[in-house]
Amino acid sequence: MSTPLTFTEIAGLIAEPARAAILLALFDGRALPAGELAFAARVTPQTASTHLSKLVAGGLLACETQGRHRYYRLAGAHVAQAIEYLSAIAPLPTIAAKPANRQAEGLRFARCCYNHLAGQLGVAVTQALEKNGYVRAIGDKHFEVFPDGATWFHSLGIETGALLPARQCLDWTERTHHLAGPLGVQLLNALCAADWLRRSKDSRAVSVTPKGWAQFKTQLGLTPRDLENPEHKRACAG
Repeated sequence: MSTPLTFTEIAGLIAEPARAAILLALFDGRALPAGELAFAARVTPQTASTHLSKLVAGGLLACETQGRHRYYRLAGAHVAQAIEYLSAIAPLPTIAAKPANRQAEGLRFARCCYNHLAGQLGVAVTQALEKNGYVRAIGDKHFEVFPDGATWFHSLGIETGALLPARQCLDWTERTHHLAGPLGVQLLNALCAADWLRRSKDSRAVSVTPKGWAQFKTQLGLTPRDLENPEHKRACAG
């Protein structure tokens, strides 16, 4: 049985630039092949393989094998949270990425991030909750839920009491926060159960149903155009 790494050894794993780039490329919960992670880290496939082995051995990454391919993901939400906390000290750098394809664009629009709603839609829903006076961002990266917000969540079958404080999660693609933690998980589950949203069967992508757009507009004043609004995009980038 291997000896667990020390705090300084873990910090050393994260501090190496190529390994940091690999961790950041996986920050939103995706599982990616070694080749794409080598591209993100700007290293050769052989060098990336060495870094990936160290990150797996250090408990920061998990590896899944599908056929002849290996896919790497963060070992859990605790690793993503550590990266998020570090980003509060210094901003996250831009990571090299291959040109977006249709699947990547779909994931940016709406996806599951550790079982809560992320992407442009996740950010837009969170901002709509704030605009309607249902939640408010507070210190320590949490949201306060107001009484009207508790009533709104209750209308979806969610009792907020045991799910507070609501946590913020820094959205990797939108560079701002969306609702996360137990309340975020229950919100995504409730929206899927109500057929506002549907999860993809073969990826983390999430789509909005016609019923969902109608309800988002009626209940939160949120429309597809809001996600295309330049002011909304600037707010996300800030």
